[in-house]
Amino acid sequence: MSTNDSVITDYTSTDDAAVVRLGDGKIILQTVDFFTPIVDDPYTFGQISAANSLSDIYAMGGKPLFALNIVGFPIKELSNTILSEIMQGGADKAAEAGIPIVGGHSIDDSEPKYGLVVTGEAIEQNIWTNSGAQPGDHMILTKPIGTGIISTAIKKEKASIDIISSASDSMKMLNKKASEIAQKFNPTAATDITGFGLIGHLIEVCDASNVSATINFNEIEFLPGAVDLANDGVIPGGSKRNFEHAEKFTAFSSSLSFTQKLLTCDAQTSGGLLIALPPKEATQFLNEFGFKAKKIGEIESRKTKPVSVIM
Repeated sequence: MSTNDSVITDYTSTDDAAVVRLGDGKIILQTVDFFTPIVDDPYTFGQISAANSLSDIYAMGGKPLFALNIVGFPIKELSNTILSEIMQGGADKAAEAGIPIVGGHSIDDSEPKYGLVVTGEAIEQNIWTNSGAQPGDHMILTKPIGTGIISTAIKKEKASIDIISSASDSMKMLNKKASEIAQKFNPTAATDITGFGLIGHLIEVCDASNVSATINFNEIEFLPGAVDLANDGVIPGGSKRNFEHAEKFTAFSSSLSFTQKLLTCDAQTSGGLLIALPPKEATQFLNEFGFKAKKIGEIESRKTKPVSVIM
């Protein structure tokens, strides 16, 4: 942690954004994320990447203020029209979030890359971190998982139009509504599910909070096609690496197949929020949010392993 007294979270924690105190109870949040295309349509890629970048602010209970573009593009190999479509997708998603994109930086690169630096604000006493989960809390997941598997299937041309459409719609969906509804309650911890997968990010919450969690595989919502594709062997390398890490810290039920274990570790892009809430508030959140949010498990006192997965 920085020795500067104004720094609340920085790179030494596993939180989703840097948080710096401004004074008078106000804090500023900042995050950056970018990646290469995971879908073929440039405009959709821009939307997904922008939604993914904005998610870190929502995951900490913040309100986005403005953003900057980060662009890498092979300007001599691909048409400027493709770049324009990517950036338009990002601009439209930022507009949906209610913020402007006020500048940015681009370089000539061998492969397209796009993302945002997002700056947000919050009140210090209302900020969420991943370190406050309490035994008895219910764990809520606000989006289905499976985007890593489906993205790999897209690259291998094994994903149908309907499967691609469902996954794209999920990835494009802002976590804005989920965050705003959760702010009506008292989340003890929150994070978003991205590259480390559901289990990886849950391990971070448990370790930071000095608790354990038990989740029920049967309660996890998967995107259409994700389970079938996984059963057909379509598993990204990142998800396999996630599992290799997670199995050291996770007690998986013996009734789970190897593929089911991998599914819980699938590396996500622009995934949902994982929110710890007291039981009554968790029920109220689910009733108000709707969509495909589900209670997937509960927080418990610390055990030998931080996470257990049952069926």
